[in-house]
Amino acid sequence: MDAENSSRPRRRTALIASELSRYNIDIAALSETRLADEGSVNEMASDYTFVWKGLPANSRRIHCVGFAIRTKLLQAVPPVAISERVMTLRIPLAKHRYATFISTYHPTLLSDDETKDHYYAMLRSTVTPVPRRDKLILLGDLNARIGSNSKIWGNVMGKLGIGNINSNGHRLLSLCSESGLFMTITLFQLKHKHKTTWMHPRSKHWHLLDYILVKAVDPQDVQITRVMCCAECWTDHRLVRTSLRIRIRPPARKQKPQRRLNVSGLGRRADLSSLRAVISSNLAQVSDCSPLPVQSNSYATK
Repeated sequence: MDAENSSRPRRRTALIASELSRYNIDIAALSETRLADEGSVNEMASDYTFVWKGLPANSRRIHCVGFAIRTKLLQAVPPVAISERVMTLRIPLAKHRYATFISTYHPTLLSDDETKDHYYAMLRSTVTPVPRRDKLILLGDLNARIGSNSKIWGNVMGKLGIGNINSNGHRLLSLCSESGLFMTITLFQLKHKHKTTWMHPRSKHWHLLDYILVKAVDPQDVQITRVMCCAECWTDHRLVRTSLRIRIRPPARKQKPQRRLNVSGLGRRADLSSLRAVISSNLAQVSDCSPLPVQSNSYATK
């Protein structure tokens, strides 16, 4: 039966895949999918594959993470599920060079400290082993407001942050400072609606809670990070999109070390006297040699 003529409602994954295709997104991080166990779904019409990691079916499922990936990219290396809050994906870029993506879901502000401590310990143990030469992109619903104080946090955020910082924001910025990560959206001067991702249900104020982070040494790879207000992803969070133009430096060629004169012995009189004797003997041998014939040319000048 033709899908366009069918009265059956489309699957949620098919609708999301259609929006991702419309915005030309290759890899998307998914949060709060509330799907059970681990699994994957391929949407052949849009050429996306959804993978997720959640709690068992008989558990209360709230924080499940995953990826929506163009199928051609997924065929290279499958993602690795660490927990229902963290999932990683490592794809090849060039010879011996990779990009590591981390999809994560941060505990909410009202979560207890023990839950937050356990989450950050797990996230640190995921970020730290990433090879130094890998490009690292961390995405997800981080449930943190980082504020705009670039004077204190200038090594992890730009001068164009918004709002006020909260306790989750302190934790997140501390992790970024330790791990060398950078908040990409704070680099760009955008309208308020293109930076905020979630509206508080009571105050109706919009806040920035969702982020895309890269290594602090790679901000030049980011062309733009902004919120797509018109994306229909059937969630109370707006879609955040970043465009990357990844630059890979060629490996430095190892050069043979140049031979250097050992002058350490010139400070000792015995060694200095021996060197003078050798130089005098060599000069005497040169002076005993017959001189080379010298050709003389004459020039007529007017």
